[in-house]
Amino acid sequence: MPLILAIESSCDETAAAISKNGNILSNVIATQAIHQQYGGVVPELASRAHMQHIVPVVADACHKAGVELKEVDAFAFTQSPGLIGALMVGAQFAKSLAMATGKPLIAVHHMQAHVLANLIEEPRPAFPFLCLTVSGGHTQIVVCHSPYHMEVIGETIDDAVGEAFDKTAKLLGLPYPGGPLIDRHAQNGNPKAFQFPEPKTDGLNFSFSGIKTAVLYFLSNAGKSYTFKEQFTATEEEKAAFIEQHLADICASVQHRLVHYLIKQLKKAADQTGIREICIAGGVSANSGLRKALQDAGASYGWNTYTPAFQYCTDNAAMIAITAHYKYIAGDFAGMDITPAARSQW
Repeated sequence: MPLILAIESSCDETAAAISKNGNILSNVIATQAIHQQYGGVVPELASRAHMQHIVPVVADACHKAGVELKEVDAFAFTQSPGLIGALMVGAQFAKSLAMATGKPLIAVHHMQAHVLANLIEEPRPAFPFLCLTVSGGHTQIVVCHSPYHMEVIGETIDDAVGEAFDKTAKLLGLPYPGGPLIDRHAQNGNPKAFQFPEPKTDGLNFSFSGIKTAVLYFLSNAGKSYTFKEQFTATEEEKAAFIEQHLADICASVQHRLVHYLIKQLKKAADQTGIREICIAGGVSANSGLRKALQDAGASYGWNTYTPAFQYCTDNAAMIAITAHYKYIAGDFAGMDITPAARSQW
């Protein structure tokens, strides 16, 4: 029954969790509010905030779990991908704990952890299952054959869907992080008020740059056109008035296009693989429109669908802990010479 302390520090949230035999005993997250004033994550500030937060966050996770560090059987951390400075804080802290106690070190891939977040609580999908992983930096369709064997069968060729949500929010003048605000306003709007173009991609891949461009031109033309014009017809005042008048409908329409596209590609993957166990994961899986669309698709296509609890959708350490649990069972430990990586293959 391994007792594992897991640390997540890939971006702008410092998190720690304790798991015992795969059961999450605590899951603590410290969010860095400082980035809001810059409209996005500033890597240097993120690294400094991690250094400030990591000791109290780990202490709080241990306290809530009723665990002392000397009782821990292994220390896990996010090794990649992410902001290199942020990753280094978590990696060095976990290494220090492992060296001081003589306990094993476990390196975890952030995106694999998002997929395995679906195994934290009941109901759990049966293997093999498909997982649509959607976040600010990634959009992928993954076949999860087992906790130890995953295969990416589709991914974005340019931007991630989370970035498309956040960029739309910025164009609308909404504060960072804008994705959740798009979702909130969309619930009061008409998803068919405006028809944004659907991307054209080969196979199971995704593309979101075209949607972002269409939204940019649409707003710059105050709703009169989705395409580029030599000289935009709308003044800044007209543009602002249009957004204020139609904010909920714009959000609902953009969200509808993005979610419909995600589900369309996911259905393609389900049809090609014959898999009917379907999951979502990652920060965008907290989006209410996507969660409902997955549920509706499951009812229509005969899928068994699974969505993680909200606290396990965005970056968190519980997903690192559940992944580390399976790595511990397999004896998949890391050496002290391991280093974090901003990018890495699965």
